[in-house]
Amino acid sequence: MAKELRWGILGTGNIAGQFIKGLAGTHRSSVVAVGSRRAESAEAFSRTHRIGQAHDSYDALLANPSVDAVYISLPNSMHHEWTLKALDAGKHVLCEKPLASNAAQATEMFAVASRAHRVLVEAFMYRSNPQDHAVMRAVAEGAIGELRLIRTSFCYRTTKGVGNIRFDRQLAGGALMDSGCYCVNFSRHFANDEPHRVTAAGRFHESGVDILTAGTLEFPNGVTASFTCGMNTHADNTAYLCGSEGYIEIPVPWKPPAKESIFTITKGTPPKMDGGVKPPATPLRETVRVPINGELYGFEADDFAATVLDNRPPRITQQDSIGNMKTLDQLRAQIGLKFPADA
Repeated sequence: MAKELRWGILGTGNIAGQFIKGLAGTHRSSVVAVGSRRAESAEAFSRTHRIGQAHDSYDALLANPSVDAVYISLPNSMHHEWTLKALDAGKHVLCEKPLASNAAQATEMFAVASRAHRVLVEAFMYRSNPQDHAVMRAVAEGAIGELRLIRTSFCYRTTKGVGNIRFDRQLAGGALMDSGCYCVNFSRHFANDEPHRVTAAGRFHESGVDILTAGTLEFPNGVTASFTCGMNTHADNTAYLCGSEGYIEIPVPWKPPAKESIFTITKGTPPKMDGGVKPPATPLRETVRVPINGELYGFEADDFAATVLDNRPPRITQQDSIGNMKTLDQLRAQIGLKFPADA
């Protein structure tokens, strides 16, 4: 059994650089090659990140025998094609979120991974972070009673639309696919269920993708989730888990700090009409500090390496990824956003 996973990077964008930075703190991963459609881009990226081999095509990287696993950081519309090619080339694949353009593609990707006896995992890096694990424990231990409501937002404002892949419908762009997929994943993760009803409203950019979307997910177990995502709007970008006995506020749910994160457990004070009910014995507001001491993408890489090298169950399962894509498909149908892959 190999002790280290040798990575090849498909794509030279910003997210690929962040992933490589995260690998610096791991003990079971190393980057050996990068591939781009342009030789100068691959060479510049390899110099910046001190990668030994630079390939002038994606196919050349997949043919490299020294690469065990591929990190796919390409535009959304290219995830399906290059995941299949990587699996056929015998590589394990960590593919950036959202896994595909739709659920049908995601289902096919996992079927090919199964036939190839290779690992395929969707890259929702926050799920590997100690903060997520600590919040999940708090909910499971009854810190807020029965979970009933989830509220999330992930918005930003960008003024660069021209040449931005997020604004390209042909590349499966838009706010829902870029940041809304985090909100959907988070809601399903903590609800521990699949929604049986979704609703959404979206505002569109002139390019044909949603620039702002708000939606709700209703789960069979009684949990309701609401979310907002946008590319032209400022928001607090927090997450709330609201229960029968209190609520949890997560100030930075998507990219927790590298050293320490915090979340707050707040207990509700009984209203006056509930006379005779004593206030909670525990503090009304408790700040929980979570030691992180690691890189966001490093935790993700360590989880992936443990799945490949130790046969540990993946942090993001096949069922989870396909379920997320199915929900995104339903939300896109609600706002009328179609991609070429949907035909």
